[in-house]
Amino acid sequence: MNNSDNRPLAFFMVFLKGMAMGAADVVPGVSGGTIAFISGIYDRLLGAIAACTPNKLIWLARGRFRETWQAIDGAFLFTLFAGILTSIASLARLISYLLDNHSELLWSFFFGLILVSVWLVGRQIYRWTAWTIGAFVLGAMFAYLITVAVPLQWPATPVMIFLAGAIAICAMILPGISGSFILLLLGLYAVVLEAVKDFNLSLISVFALGCVAGLLSFSRLLSWLLAHARNITLAFLTGLLVGSLNKVWPWKEVVSWRENSQGEQVPLLESNLWPQHYQAVTGEPAYWQGGLALMLLAVVLVLLLEWWGNRATN
Repeated sequence: MNNSDNRPLAFFMVFLKGMAMGAADVVPGVSGGTIAFISGIYDRLLGAIAACTPNKLIWLARGRFRETWQAIDGAFLFTLFAGILTSIASLARLISYLLDNHSELLWSFFFGLILVSVWLVGRQIYRWTAWTIGAFVLGAMFAYLITVAVPLQWPATPVMIFLAGAIAICAMILPGISGSFILLLLGLYAVVLEAVKDFNLSLISVFALGCVAGLLSFSRLLSWLLAHARNITLAFLTGLLVGSLNKVWPWKEVVSWRENSQGEQVPLLESNLWPQHYQAVTGEPAYWQGGLALMLLAVVLVLLLEWWGNRATN
């Protein structure tokens, strides 16, 4: 960690990036990993998490607290996760309200965010080969198939909640794959979101333990891939972003419904519509002007965020 990282302003910026990641993770279809990538902290985040190995527990048992804290970039991780948790706790109700009442505008903003992220991640691929093209196509197909998958209905038992946390956290650190959407596919999104809103500590604790288990294992693999096969890995991640655009398209028609664990009717399958057809099919206003404005706003904000991240590291 360099000296500039010790400044309060630097930590405050990391906290804000954590809040942005938390806000993204609450929305099914948007990944906090995307925010980490475009804000310039993705490699550092993976490296810090991958450093949390079992031998660090031995260090702690021997009283090597300061050395352990420095080895895992503890100040960075603590500040970032504090921002993520603060955002999730404070924005869960707001995001739920926007999804229920202004979904077209909210999805428009995130569509613009992911669209510009495709360019930002893709431009880091310094050479396109048959391998990178294949990885790009594979990533796009994988993400697209996830967006059209039929949701399951896992029971809300402690074991299933733990496994859901382990799976979802892997998606949360992948750009383009949303951990919230994985929970939606497993039929546990409403359960977890309700637990966050109601501060159900028992369920949150089980879910958090699953997240920790998945995070520690998957982050090391992803960190290794970025270190040894960065070009191909970036191509795959770019494909994930492209494939996920299908999920975040703002104007949709519900094709079929399902009953969730609370007995409520929620969309099962949806199809995308052009804005000019949306009102005729659904009877609801498309708000396409506001949607377009929010897409452009997202693009501008992401470019400013990237500029900010580059300026902070130079």
